[in-house]
Amino acid sequence: MSPVEIAILLAWSFTVSFAGGMVGLVLGNLRLPVVVWLGSSAAAAAGANVAISALAALTATTVHIRNGRLDPRLFLWMVPSSFLGAIAGGLLAGILPDRILLGAISLVVIYGAVEVWRYRRPKSTDVGPRPDRRRLLTEAVLIGFGVGLLGGFVGLILGSLRLPAMLKYMGVSPQKAIGTNSAVGVTVGIGGLLGHLPSGVDWDILLIGAAAAIPGAAFGSRLTGRLPEAALIKAMAAVLVITGLAMAGQAIV
Repeated sequence: MSPVEIAILLAWSFTVSFAGGMVGLVLGNLRLPVVVWLGSSAAAAAGANVAISALAALTATTVHIRNGRLDPRLFLWMVPSSFLGAIAGGLLAGILPDRILLGAISLVVIYGAVEVWRYRRPKSTDVGPRPDRRRLLTEAVLIGFGVGLLGGFVGLILGSLRLPAMLKYMGVSPQKAIGTNSAVGVTVGIGGLLGHLPSGVDWDILLIGAAAAIPGAAFGSRLTGRLPEAALIKAMAAVLVITGLAMAGQAIV
């Protein structure tokens, strides 16, 4: 890579990870076009991208854990199904055209942005039956597997699909949803990297991208607890809209 290309990769990786760390998303789909442009092949670039995503998610997760933004039980329930789903998706990759799949996912992500925007913390005066914990955990397993399956198809962690589901169906606060989503993304990213090893990985892109993504994720995740909840919700919704439009653009191009 030329010095200009290295500078572009460093700047973009930092920016994407900073935004992702703040809102609990890895945003590998925003980084992917640049990585593919610089990569030796699409497959090798995708392997580097998913590894960068895993490292960025791990960095953000350490900050979220220190600040109590992790639901341990939800994490433990989602990780195995997400990991298995990613493996299954990788094995089944190629059955559906990438363009159709990316277009469908972009619509789901944009819909998720609407759901996040509409989120309101339940008031203490609200009266109603408490959600059944077993049902919530079952949904966590199913959602983890489904999102992992889609991620395996397209080579992305797809935390932008998990996050709205956590907020809507699993009864966790936005802060804990952010931390838990990042933590699950680490495991899915590791599985994605393992799946790409046979086809090769652009290790130079991985090292350069990670060098910028790790501090970006660390700085971004520190802002999660400082933003008012209303501002955090708006930031998550905005990032999800951008993510969905980016994926729609990839599907069209």
